[in-house]
Amino acid sequence: MKKLLVAILLTPIISFSQGKEGLHYFKSKDSLVGVKDKTGKIIVPAQFKIFSFLKDGDPVEGETILFDGSKEGEKAEKNAWGYVYDRNGKFLYQPFLYDNGADYFSEGLRRLVKNSKVGFADRNGNTVIVAKHDFAFPFNYGYAAFCDGCDWEKTNDEHRSVVGGKWGVMNVKGETVQPLTKPTDQDVEIDGKYYPNQFQYNEKEKNILQFFEKQKKKLSDLYYVNFYSKLSEKEKNLFFEIVERPKENFPYYQVNTYNYRKKDLDMLYRFKFLVSEDGKTFYAIEDFNEMKVPFENWLKEELNNAEHFQKEHKDNPNKFINK
Repeated sequence: MKKLLVAILLTPIISFSQGKEGLHYFKSKDSLVGVKDKTGKIIVPAQFKIFSFLKDGDPVEGETILFDGSKEGEKAEKNAWGYVYDRNGKFLYQPFLYDNGADYFSEGLRRLVKNSKVGFADRNGNTVIVAKHDFAFPFNYGYAAFCDGCDWEKTNDEHRSVVGGKWGVMNVKGETVQPLTKPTDQDVEIDGKYYPNQFQYNEKEKNILQFFEKQKKKLSDLYYVNFYSKLSEKEKNLFFEIVERPKENFPYYQVNTYNYRKKDLDMLYRFKFLVSEDGKTFYAIEDFNEMKVPFENWLKEELNNAEHFQKEHKDNPNKFINK
């Protein structure tokens, strides 16, 4: 279903890594990029060609250092892009190449490449699934499809597709999971086969999800207000799941939103949320740089966007009525 764009309003944002200070990128005379600490000590030498709009002195955000470019004098790894180091300057891994840049985090995991094989790392830079498959999709609803013996086929000047090979499905432990013979409504469909729902919660986590369940109808109407096709209530149903729990350097629960087929609404950030470790403070993730905004501010912005859209498109088939 084709989706129209809604204007984005500016709102105050807070970085995931607000407390992380002391490291910044620097550029050498020949425009190679490295990282220094606040005393000027070099943590990673300037040896990377960065193609983004990185400025000399920009802070390093996040729990690791990402060089979103190539390394001077080093042959590129197949299907890899960029380099990730820890904040002490130790090399960790190369991200998988996605959409002309480093792969994004999906459900707390990012694809990596080693020896032309694909694995996964968490936001702290730890390899949690070793690189052993020829290809893997990002995680969605607790699972990732992968293939072995497959290869890339060029479809046009900018895009490629994966062809051939033997396909399987892995869980977040990297274990291959077999499809169910008698699925239920709670299970997950992947390429026509069903796999067991892996999400289980304690009472505190159930209360966190109840916050979103109580607003499901409003959130659904806000999300689908600018879809061209008329949708049934079943097609507009949403699911909310906790995909990350508090860990070192990440004091939040992350809640993702899925459609009625349990597909992520947006791989990058839209309709993804953070909840404080005590379960009392709610945020929305604002953009692909993983900034966060208080939930109330985010909801107000979404309401304004929806009302503005309906004024401009009075024939929109999925009406939003603010109650």
